[in-house]
Amino acid sequence: MRIIDVPIDKIYVPSARRKTLEVDKVEPLAEDILENGLQVPIYVRIGKDRYVLVEGLHRIEAVKLLGEKTIEAKIVQAKKH
Repeated sequence: MRIIDVPIDKIYVPSARRKTLEVDKVEPLAEDILENGLQVPIYVRIGKDRYVLVEGLHRIEAVKLLGEKTIEAKIVQAKKH
């Protein structure tokens, strides 16, 4: 897996994943990222003209709160059914 900087506005968050957001976790995570940096990249897969979030919704929201435009992401393969 390779790690790249992905523009946050190019990441699609599926609605089922968006429903898992716990808003009260975002600000403390943002503070931790501000102090220590992003320790674990998010996971995305390549979709049509965008990236699709696999894991890391709270990290995306925390980085957005900090005003960042990109986030480190690992590109993973889509699961084959």
